[in-house]
Amino acid sequence: MSYTHTVVSIDQVRPHPRNARTHSKKQIRQIAASIRAVGFAAPVLVDEHNVLIAGHGRLEAAKSLEMSSIPAIVITGLSDAKKRALLLADNRIAQNAGWDRELLAIELAALPELLVEDDLDISVTGFEPAEIDALHADFEDASADPDDEIDDSCFDGPAVTQCGDVWQLGRHRLLCGDARSADDLSRLLAGERAHMAFLDPPYNVAVGSVMGRGAVKHGEFAMASGEMSRDAFIAFLHRTLGAAAKASIDGAIHFACMDWRHFEELVVASRSVYGAMLNLIAWVKTNAGQGSFYRSQHELIGVFRVGATPHLNTIELGRHGRNRTNVWHYAGGNCPARC
Repeated sequence: MSYTHTVVSIDQVRPHPRNARTHSKKQIRQIAASIRAVGFAAPVLVDEHNVLIAGHGRLEAAKSLEMSSIPAIVITGLSDAKKRALLLADNRIAQNAGWDRELLAIELAALPELLVEDDLDISVTGFEPAEIDALHADFEDASADPDDEIDDSCFDGPAVTQCGDVWQLGRHRLLCGDARSADDLSRLLAGERAHMAFLDPPYNVAVGSVMGRGAVKHGEFAMASGEMSRDAFIAFLHRTLGAAAKASIDGAIHFACMDWRHFEELVVASRSVYGAMLNLIAWVKTNAGQGSFYRSQHELIGVFRVGATPHLNTIELGRHGRNRTNVWHYAGGNCPARC
C-alpha cells in the first residue's frame, strides 16, 4: 500500500457506490461553514481510480461552496474488501468516541470570546445552540446566580452616567438613552442588528402600587407610570417595540415583559410590529409584590418574531435531552437576599 497527498478536481472524484453513510442538508451546511472558517483541513481519501473511500460529506460541502478542487490522500494497493471495510470503519469507529462533558462545557463557554477575534461564530464547531445551552445547564449552580451578587459599595459613589453615554464592557455595549429612539439604538448597535431582544417597557402602572415591602424600592418611571389612557399606551408600546424591531434582523425573537393589567394593550400594539406571536411566558418570582385581590408573584412575557423569516429554534422539544416550558421560576428584583 502507498499513500500520496495531492489535490484533485472535484469533477474527477466519484462517490463510492456502496457508501451507506447519509448526510443531511443541515450537516452539509455545517461542514461547509467549517470549511469556510478554517479551510479544507481534513483531506478526503480516494483510491487509485479516484473513487471516494472517506469524506463523502466533505465532498458535498465542497460542491455547495462551488470549489473546483480539494485536497486528497490517494491510497493504492487495497483490495476491494479492504476498501469496503475502511469505508464503514471510517464512519463507525468515530461514533464510538465519547465526551468529557464538563470539559466540553468549559471549552464551549470559553471559545466564543476567542472566535470573535476571527469574526467567527460558535456554530463552526457543529454544536447547536440548544446543545450548548443544555450542556451548560447541567453544570450550573441552580441555587445561585453570581451575576445577581452586587457589591453594595457600588451605590456609595456619585452618579456619573449621563444621557447619551455609551459604556464598552468587554464585548458588550451599554447605552444610557431612550429605547424609542432610532438614533440611540443605532449608536448602541454600532452597525450591527439584534438577533434577540429582551424588552421591559414601563407598564403604565404606578410603581408604588405594585412594589413589595422590601428595602429595595424603585422610583416611578418618567412616563407610562399610570397616567396614560389605553390608546396612548398602545401608541407608546407601538413606538417602543417598533424601534427595537427595526434595529433587529428579520427572524429575530423579542421577549416583551408586561403586567397582567395591560397585556391586552401589548398584544394589540404587537400586531402591527411583529410577524407573529410565538408564545406567552409566565415568569414566576421568588416572592410576591403588592396586590389587593391577589398579591402578584409573576410577570407575563410575550414572545414575538420580527418579520416573516423563520426564527432560530434553540428549544427543539427536548431533542438534546432537555425540555423547556413557558413557566420560568427565577427570583425578581425584590428577592429576599436584597430585602
